[in-house]
Amino acid sequence: MTKEFKMQQIFEILGWFLTNIVLLITISVFLAYVLLAVFSAVTLRRYLRKNSYVDYNSIILAPLTPSISVVAPAFNESKTIVENVRALLSLYYNNFEVIVVNDGSTDDSLDKVIKAYDLEKVNYFFDYRIPCRRIRGVYKSKNRSFHNLTIIDKVNGGKSDALNAGINVSHKQLVCSIDVDSIMEPDALLKMVKPFLEETDRKIIGTGGVIRIANSCDIKGGQIKRINLPERFLARVQVLEYTRAFLMGRMAWARLDGLLLISGALGMFDRETVINCGGYSIDTVGEDMELVVRMRRYMTEKGEKYEVTYIPDPLCWTEVPSTLKILGRQRRRWARGTAETLFTHKKIFLNRKYKNFGMLGYPYWFFFEWLAPIIEFFALIFFLFYIIFSTPNWPFVILLFTFVYTFAVSLSIWAVLFEEMTYHKYEKKRDVLKLIGTAFLEPFFFHPLTLVWAIKGNWDYLRGKRGWGAMDREGFRDSSSTAG
Repeated sequence: MTKEFKMQQIFEILGWFLTNIVLLITISVFLAYVLLAVFSAVTLRRYLRKNSYVDYNSIILAPLTPSISVVAPAFNESKTIVENVRALLSLYYNNFEVIVVNDGSTDDSLDKVIKAYDLEKVNYFFDYRIPCRRIRGVYKSKNRSFHNLTIIDKVNGGKSDALNAGINVSHKQLVCSIDVDSIMEPDALLKMVKPFLEETDRKIIGTGGVIRIANSCDIKGGQIKRINLPERFLARVQVLEYTRAFLMGRMAWARLDGLLLISGALGMFDRETVINCGGYSIDTVGEDMELVVRMRRYMTEKGEKYEVTYIPDPLCWTEVPSTLKILGRQRRRWARGTAETLFTHKKIFLNRKYKNFGMLGYPYWFFFEWLAPIIEFFALIFFLFYIIFSTPNWPFVILLFTFVYTFAVSLSIWAVLFEEMTYHKYEKKRDVLKLIGTAFLEPFFFHPLTLVWAIKGNWDYLRGKRGWGAMDREGFRDSSSTAG
């Protein structure tokens, strides 16, 4: 028996085994996505019907409306810091403060905001209830119009550390964490606080909202004035990603009590619960996911009834990376943060004590969000070797590829159309058609990159890499600066 024949036999056996594994995973992933999409659609329709009768203005007048601290970490955000602070100050709510944490910026972010809002350093009492790096100073405005603005200047410690500093300085009942480069809808706080006001036997410990992409949108005075589809293909692909994730995933998981993640770009939490469970972790780059998982563990292990909710309304707009270099850093960080959180809290996996959170939410994230990309990547590598050393079953390969491609495109198109039927943010028909066209191209040009970045992110986790990496931004397009 020749070596070539033995090698061919080995590849035949491995090929058969891997083909069945990939087919099983593919069917499982698709079935999960279909069930989540259907469940999200039903839940979203129910939400829209229920909230069509809500008068959010009445929340302003309610005597028991909780107070809110909006905490926004900032590091080298010179390009957008002034207009983003302006947007936060213009939020429609009766009892809130804005806390911007300058996390040791090396650019002129602090100088710009001091000048724009007439700030001065003040004596301010606070307690380090959760760990954070040294706070060098607290600034308040001499202008009474900005009485609810607080700027913290601290030693650089990363986003998690900056959020902890903001929570230490805050004095409100709820904490709303937001990326300072993001723009919130004026009524975002009203909609996010509503679950905390509803009568229920469960304590609401956190709520999240939909994030939309602001690239190429017209901004004026820190507000979105015209919604445009991103001009660059890379940003348009991320529109599809965000639409699928927020509209067709998290809505369902919140309803199923299996939600593991509230986006760091916008989340509202019960302040005391955050403090009691130790605040944001500085040992992970996925601090948003890790906090939600740890809060849920904390409440379950205390034996308290709780709930993590989700608001499907588009409440926040953010700038996403428009270059492969920066996007790759972000996705590697996401993959590393996912691995860090899942393995730190592996006790939850299939643990009945945590109910749907442990029996559905965690396993889904483990198998489909973390493990599936790794298996897919190595399956593709093996397939290349298989072509070289053996003869694949081409009819089956073509059929499987066609099935996967058709399903992926259909899922993206369904997400786009469902978004248009509900919130209709893109008013131009050509924008919707561009999104659908992007859905046909995504599997070829973008999906392979996400697999590579997932492998690199997990490799970073295995070798113990720390730190975020630079995230350079272009800044929003402010139409006020170009108006004639």
